[in-house]
Amino acid sequence: MVNRKIEKAFCLIVKEKHEDKAMKLNKIDEKVVGALKAEGKELSLQEIADKTGETTKKIFRSLRKLFEHELVSTQGRKYKLTGKDLKDAAKEEETKDAPE
Repeated sequence: MVNRKIEKAFCLIVKEKHEDKAMKLNKIDEKVVGALKAEGKELSLQEIADKTGETTKKIFRSLRKLFEHELVSTQGRKYKLTGKDLKDAAKEEETKDAPE
């Protein structure tokens, strides 16, 4: 029982540290979100790279981060915005990880 509580507390601390870093959009993330907003439809990795002028490797890393925070969804190698706001995603993480 005690080990489970310690483990849960440790997980919360680790997640809080990662959330602060992960929830901030960098320049590449902003470009990806901007390209997806401007098009208003699903785009492939290569299409996003072409529109932003960034490498596919950088775009993929950004999409992965955005996907993990449920800001971007994917289907059949096409990406689109979920409509979820960055602030909403941060709030959901806080409530999901709150101690019981």
